[in-house]
Amino acid sequence: MLKKFVILFLFSIISLSQRGNTGDKVFAHRFPPDVFNKVSNSSLTISNNVEHDVIVLIRDHYKKYLRHVYIRNGDFFTFEDIPITRLYVQFKSLEFFFEDRERTVINYSEQHTFNFFYDASMTENYFKISEEEFFKP
Repeated sequence: MLKKFVILFLFSIISLSQRGNTGDKVFAHRFPPDVFNKVSNSSLTISNNVEHDVIVLIRDHYKKYLRHVYIRNGDFFTFEDIPITRLYVQFKSLEFFFEDRERTVINYSEQHTFNFFYDASMTENYFKISEEEFFKP
């Protein structure tokens, strides 16, 4: 009985440890350092309302890397002190890579929210990008 309990306990720890936490920088080794602007006082909150975890990446108006983050399903993350720019939001969902067609303009001291959800009727809001485009610095 104790042996079964130990095996079940170890299995549950191993299966839970495979999943990241919201806020993790899972691809930090593939990107340059994160970009912050303490003067801007601006933020972007990303809400993940789909049934699986996503990795969200934000880029400036030149499509240069700013930051990325892992967000669990049903959770949200706020990027603080983001530069004043027009943002491109890209994300990795399961094994696919996408970019949002909308551009979010960040001005001084603004707080924005981006709700990531799946709606089959709204597929024109995103377009598929390559893995190379996603990991471009």
